[in-house]
Amino acid sequence: MRILLVEDEDRIASFIVKGLQADGHVVERAADVATGRRLVAERPFDLVLLDLLLPDGNGAEVLEAVRARDAEVPVVVLSALGEVDDKVLLLDRGADDYLTKPFSMRELSARVRAHARHGQVVSHSLKVGDLELDTRTRVATRGAVSADLPSREYSLLEYLMRHPGQVLTRQQLLDAVWGFDFDTGSNVVDVYVGYLRRKLDSPGGPSVIETVRGAGYRVPA
Repeated sequence: MRILLVEDEDRIASFIVKGLQADGHVVERAADVATGRRLVAERPFDLVLLDLLLPDGNGAEVLEAVRARDAEVPVVVLSALGEVDDKVLLLDRGADDYLTKPFSMRELSARVRAHARHGQVVSHSLKVGDLELDTRTRVATRGAVSADLPSREYSLLEYLMRHPGQVLTRQQLLDAVWGFDFDTGSNVVDVYVGYLRRKLDSPGGPSVIETVRGAGYRVPA
């Protein structure tokens, strides 16, 4: 699943991002209302996790932006405001679920799975050109070549495939796959792109992942 997390506290965001990525999800994070509204306007998500107390406003503003774009995508509010009236207000404004902080990653993962099943938003296969990725088995297939992908390789390829033809910078890939607190000076993206190429490229043929010099990487549409 492709999940938007709107959370301003770095420690909490890192905890959630790492846990969801370990479950095989692709996560984008916004730390304020403005960024959350921009991301919602730019691209679709399968699920939104939403904090309320943000530095530039209330998360309910992001909820309104989500509902203006998509009436069906599940929105789960994550907040320290645990009063019944707070929960009722947000549910009445279009939220689907409400999880009071602090919570365990195990409980959040279960809520995410439940909303995925209810909304039937989990796609079991991604296909771009001659490249196919089974999101259940994490097997990538290209022509006659198939490869079982470890967690990070899977998350990287899935993220690229969900943006076919789009050039993604190393920083975007680091943030989405490794988390916002990862060392930005690392060459880990290049290393993992190399792993995927060795597994899926054919000698003399075009690469499964194109390098756009000075910009980043993309999976050709």
